[in-house]
Amino acid sequence: MKALLALMMATAASGCAMFKQAPLPAPVAAAPAKAAPRLVDANGVPIERVPYRVGVSSTTVEQLARQHACTGPGAGLITEPGPVEVYRLHCSDGKVFMARCELRQCRKM
Repeated sequence: MKALLALMMATAASGCAMFKQAPLPAPVAAAPAKAAPRLVDANGVPIERVPYRVGVSSTTVEQLARQHACTGPGAGLITEPGPVEVYRLHCSDGKVFMARCELRQCRKM
């Protein structure tokens, strides 16, 4: 038992190769990323891209859009969450379906 304890102490003091980690490579400077080309309209005004956000009425707007022959990936909330919300859905035929929901009662815009 004493021999095993002495062996464990010697291994811990010298550092077991199994527990040693290889040194990390030096960090490489990242190449400067190219900025994505900005979309502009016909007059040269930049087009703002709004990130996709799910709202409490997204499902209702998707069902409303199907009634108007519009199918798409999902209705995204454009405005801030609140009593009045505006949703946008990109239809598979290239059109955009928009709806306004007031207290979860949605209508096509």
